[in-house]
Amino acid sequence: MIKIITIVGARPQFVKSAVLSRKIKEDYSDHIEEIVVHTGQHYDKKMSDVFFSELGIKKPDFTLTTGSGSHAEQTGKIMLGLENFFSNNTADYILVYGDTNSTLAAALVASKQPIPLIHVEAGLRSNRIGMPEEVNRVVTDRLSNILFCSSDLAVKNLKSEGICDNVHIVGDIMYDQFCSQKEKISNKILKKFGLSNKKFILSTIHRAENTDNIVFLRKILNSLDKISVDLKVVIPLHPRTRKIIEKDSNFKLKNICLTNPLSYLEMLELLLNSSLVVTDSGGLQKEAYFANVPCITVRDETEWVELVESGWNILCPPSSCDLIKSVDKMLNIEFDEHPNFYGDGKSADKILSTIINIYENTIRM
Repeated sequence: MIKIITIVGARPQFVKSAVLSRKIKEDYSDHIEEIVVHTGQHYDKKMSDVFFSELGIKKPDFTLTTGSGSHAEQTGKIMLGLENFFSNNTADYILVYGDTNSTLAAALVASKQPIPLIHVEAGLRSNRIGMPEEVNRVVTDRLSNILFCSSDLAVKNLKSEGICDNVHIVGDIMYDQFCSQKEKISNKILKKFGLSNKKFILSTIHRAENTDNIVFLRKILNSLDKISVDLKVVIPLHPRTRKIIEKDSNFKLKNICLTNPLSYLEMLELLLNSSLVVTDSGGLQKEAYFANVPCITVRDETEWVELVESGWNILCPPSSCDLIKSVDKMLNIEFDEHPNFYGDGKSADKILSTIINIYENTIRM
């Protein structure tokens, strides 16, 4: 029996982890035991607990009490919690997802443990030096023993950095989730907010480079408010973004539909029925592509470079781009092609079968 300790802490990781945990339970329980540790990075119930219940996976076996703080403070707290956890627990592998502070903290702690590290969603690069998520990706990949990539470009990125051993292209695990859940949606959220199919824009704004810069945040939200006069804009608000808006009386948002954070299935319903996505989220860019919905990324760069090259995603830096013009442009493009960048929706099987093969080969040596 292979024992894997999975470290999760943020909303996107719950979605990814749900796929692998479900697949282990359904098809690999004779070979793999999984222990899930929640770092507490996202501790709001609407950003955390709802995903475990809605996606049908067991609650974490262990939960740390990390909470918010600066990057250094949060990462340090998670490392301390994980060091304490691993002083009493061991495993054959530690598994992490993506590029959050939880990912980095787990990678650093794993590097001091005699336990190999698995990184799912390895090889992503925005090539923006100093960006927190980019630092997390690069360091985690360097410390990982087994690296699972979503796309050919991710493999090429690793190769250019001299990382070639135990690199496997398996497709995107979020695409697995999308394929398995898209038939489960209803029209409850559309009815709740009075929305019509393909008659609204879905937006999320939560990254620190946008929310911590009040000039950028006003520019983004004021533009979306103007757009919402003619085409309704729906924004499920991250708790951090809501606090900033509520504290600043200069925000006069009259037309946007602002909501509390939504569950995965609620977001999926909005996504599949939207005409356009405007976001600074990494995951939602990709999910928009799964759903054949064009996307505007309100950032200077993106880790999903292939989406920009395909034309389905365009960058709109808040410092220099006219968001209103970008929205008009994307709403009037007719797309002829939709390349398959992210596999066949069976990445979980490929990940788990590869882990088993590597483990068995290691035992034989």
